Amino acid sequence: DRCPHRGAPLSLGKHLGDRIACWYHGVEVDGGGTVTSVPGLPGCNLEGKQLVKSPPVREVSGAILAYFGDERHPEPCELTLPEPLTDPDVSAFLCYAEWDAPWRYGMENLLDPMHGAFLHHESHTMYDGDTTAKFRIRETDRGYFFEKTDQRGVNFDWVELCRTGVDWVDLSIPYPPSAGPGGPFGIVGMICPIDERRSGVFFWRYRRVAGWERDTWRFLYRTLIEKRHWEVLEQDRTMLERMPFDADQAENLYQHDLGVVRLRRLYRAEAEKQAAALA
Repeated sequence: DRCPHRGAPLSLGKHLGDRIACWYHGVEVDGGGTVTSVPGLPGCNLEGKQLVKSPPVREVSGAILAYFGDERHPEPCELTLPEPLTDPDVSAFLCYAEWDAPWRYGMENLLDPMHGAFLHHESHTMYDGDTTAKFRIRETDRGYFFEKTDQRGVNFDWVELCRTGVDWVDLSIPYPPSAGPGGPFGIVGMICPIDERRSGVFFWRYRRVAGWERDTWRFLYRTLIEKRHWEVLEQDRTMLERMPFDADQAENLYQHDLGVVRLRRLYRAEAEKQAAALA
């Protein structure tokens, strides 16, 4: 996200169809990273040079996924997109926010369904259900489920980690009658590290609805429900941003944390594998 002229963020520039004009001095860069025009000095030697890194990208339901490879893995890995984002019978809204919290805390929060019964107890969707539970891990060919054994369809009762070229989670939470027809809503969640202490969070809230029910839900979401969803998300943000950076170094875990432990083991094994390849 740097203009090749002076390093200004191209994301603040003007979209010109097949290129971006930097807001700072108007330098135009196309999708391949090549400078196409320097309006302030036509014929400048910057023109025609590929000076901006241009990773392979996929547009997905309002967001852009970019592949950042290295010398050992220059080509994009195989990518299977989340089914709720490609199914024409599903209607989804993307919610994006940036949190001053480490990426790992965001991922672990998603693999921790029990926090819904406490942190979100006063919310419009997670006020019901038992505050005690037993959990199990159920392996799949793309990741694993972490789910309550004694409650389903009442609160935040299950989550699935999916590793399909990009790591994402799928989960479902019941809607109250005030949300209109259409049954429960689901969330596809992805967390992207910005740096060591900041994260970009992507939450697609979706519902399997058609016809007038689809129109009704989309209307209710924009006029009423979206604000309530943001209130829930703010509870997560407040908690994770207040956690010490080294909070995971002084823990005392119990059975409800099995999903988090499994996630950490997966990432540790992957990190060790990558480190061994570089040794």
